[in-house]
Amino acid sequence: MSKCDRTPLSFREILDLPVSVDLRTAARAYGMSMGTAYRLVGLGTFPCETVRVGHRHRVLTVHLMHALGIEERPLFADDIADGVALTLFD
Repeated sequence: MSKCDRTPLSFREILDLPVSVDLRTAARAYGMSMGTAYRLVGLGTFPCETVRVGHRHRVLTVHLMHALGIEERPLFADDIADGVALTLFD
């Protein structure tokens, strides 16, 4: 991803995120620039909790999803076709 890439993450991309993400990825999920993200973190008003790890900020994906109003992972037809959903019902 280039430094100028401000394309917001799609719903599917958000659902496929790892357990935690960097501030750049979290900012993309909200459709904001890195400058805005750092300013909000500095003010303590970023839309979800951030964790400082050394000189970097991390965001737990569960907090990111909750702040975006995503409470649970939906089931997609291709998940069922891939057999992913079968483990949910066993």
